[in-house]
Amino acid sequence: MNYLLYSFTQAVNIYPASDLFLRHRLQVVEELWESVLRQECGQKMVDLLRQLQDLCSPEGQAINDQASSVFKLIEQLNINETIRAARAFALYFQLINIIEQDNEQKQQLIRYEVETESTTQETLPDFICSSNQEEAENPVNSGLGADLLTKSWQANSNNKRKGTFASLLPYLFNLNVPPQQIQRLIAQLDVQLVFTAHPTEIVRHTIRDKQRRVVKLLQQLDVVEKRSTNGSPSWEVEEVQEQLLEEIRLWWRTDELHQFKPSVLDEVDYALHYFQEVLFDSIPHLHKRLKHALSSTFPWLEPPGKNFCKFGSWVGADRDGNPSVTPEITWQTACYQRNIVLEKYIKSVRQLINLLSLSLHWSDILPDLLESLELEQSQLSEVYEQLALRFRQEPYRLKLSYVLKRLENTRDRNLALYKREPLKNENIPIYHSGADFLAELRLIEHNLTETGLSCRELEHLICQVEIFGFNLTHLDIRQESTRHSDALNEILEYLGVLKVPYDELSEQERTAWLVEELQTRRPLIPAELPFSEKTNDVIQTLRMVRSLQQEFGHHICQTYIISMCRQVSDVLEVLLLAKEAGLYDPGTAIGSIQVVPLFETVEDLQRSTSVMRELFTLPLYRALLAGGYKAGEMKELFLSPSGSQSPAE
Repeated sequence: MNYLLYSFTQAVNIYPASDLFLRHRLQVVEELWESVLRQECGQKMVDLLRQLQDLCSPEGQAINDQASSVFKLIEQLNINETIRAARAFALYFQLINIIEQDNEQKQQLIRYEVETESTTQETLPDFICSSNQEEAENPVNSGLGADLLTKSWQANSNNKRKGTFASLLPYLFNLNVPPQQIQRLIAQLDVQLVFTAHPTEIVRHTIRDKQRRVVKLLQQLDVVEKRSTNGSPSWEVEEVQEQLLEEIRLWWRTDELHQFKPSVLDEVDYALHYFQEVLFDSIPHLHKRLKHALSSTFPWLEPPGKNFCKFGSWVGADRDGNPSVTPEITWQTACYQRNIVLEKYIKSVRQLINLLSLSLHWSDILPDLLESLELEQSQLSEVYEQLALRFRQEPYRLKLSYVLKRLENTRDRNLALYKREPLKNENIPIYHSGADFLAELRLIEHNLTETGLSCRELEHLICQVEIFGFNLTHLDIRQESTRHSDALNEILEYLGVLKVPYDELSEQERTAWLVEELQTRRPLIPAELPFSEKTNDVIQTLRMVRSLQQEFGHHICQTYIISMCRQVSDVLEVLLLAKEAGLYDPGTAIGSIQVVPLFETVEDLQRSTSVMRELFTLPLYRALLAGGYKAGEMKELFLSPSGSQSPAE
């Protein structure tokens, strides 16, 4: 195979540098792909695929007058050849996507680098530009592709001012946007990204890992190509290309899909894979970039909190149309998420133990850390007995060893909750929340700062804890509206509360009865549930939300989404069921869950304005949104017409 760069000197005047490099990469990967197919399927399959490519447009569509030729070629294939051809093209397009995404990422990094350099070189009045430390921490790949892309980017002035903090803030400065307005926006910044459930889009971890290895090898190829000093590939280039060939060949022999039906917890695992491999370590850098860009242009403004960008998930909690998502599955999802984040923290604390080797001989510590060590000695005596002699002059290591033990205890307790096993020791020292763990880290950070030191790894960990806590993501519950009305209809029929069945009431009568019922603390649903499986599932889901909040804190699950919401009663029904689960107090109108109507059909969307207007006129609903009744509001509620007795009773 010939992997030489094709006619670089001749093509440079025809294509921009970025396009030239992209074409080169595509050629290299396509030759590797053909080599794999030649070894695995023979030259006949390679020739067939080339024919099909030649008969199609660059976008992959068969040209009208050649479509019949494409059909004839395909019709001549037996089932085995058809499957191999389909897999070959699937592999080809995945490789092309990897090349294009890697190329786009390089351009984004170069854009960030160029814009930051241009920002620091500009002379702006009344402020001092500072160097951007993020560039040093995340350097652009220094390969052949990076050089070509940089030249192309610098030559194209139209690409500036696109999509980075380093370009946005100077742009706002030049527009004379008032700094007070920018500060208000920064203070209110609250980005919440939610992973929705798509079980049909599951990709195996095995395939993701292979894709990631291909990307790393391509990045390595950038570096060794740059080191090549003549027109022929060096042995290093050939070595990397052989590794790519081997990886693609292994990929070819790997099943793309599981040979079993994934469970809901499998789906949870696939979704959280992105946190484990990318987001958990990358998101803190987002705050860092914003902070550095802000200090370069508006050094007097305060950056946002580290947790301005948070995450939510429907995976394992969205039960609309999925009977496999049970209350127990949602409980296990929450425990599984917490286990992931605890394992991450345990790994980071172990690294800090190795790093913070400060000795009392050369560094002072503050009294608050000494007091903390004395307290830990009594609570975690086994750690003291094991490590006190070893770390007698290294207080940070001893403190972090206590922290590590608490984290491990917390993880072990969480695993027992996941498996629904009895807890062996309720009195074992643990962290009850991410806030407790965060306080310990800040104590260590404060002692370092007061003695003139800093630790980037510790700062990074603190940022992760502020963003992800012990929950990783908050869970959003979603259920279809008729499930709630059907459940209430069955409950009320069993109790004999209404003279007329609930499902025969008009919307006005339903709303009036629901409002009245939401004003009393009298329980409606018995502790034992003598109802159908569907009704019990609705009741148990909200009871499970209450259990989640008690164990994980209110932030774990505060949103209940009603799909196919059509009218006011749809919202009030969920609020009444939430009251029965202890998630809403009618006496104060304080709720630990927000009921979110989701209008989906055209008719429902057209009616949504009047539905929401009617909801906002209800004192109890307004009070719920405001965080509870104000003084005198409860008395007014009972005197209002909406609080009168329903004609249905």
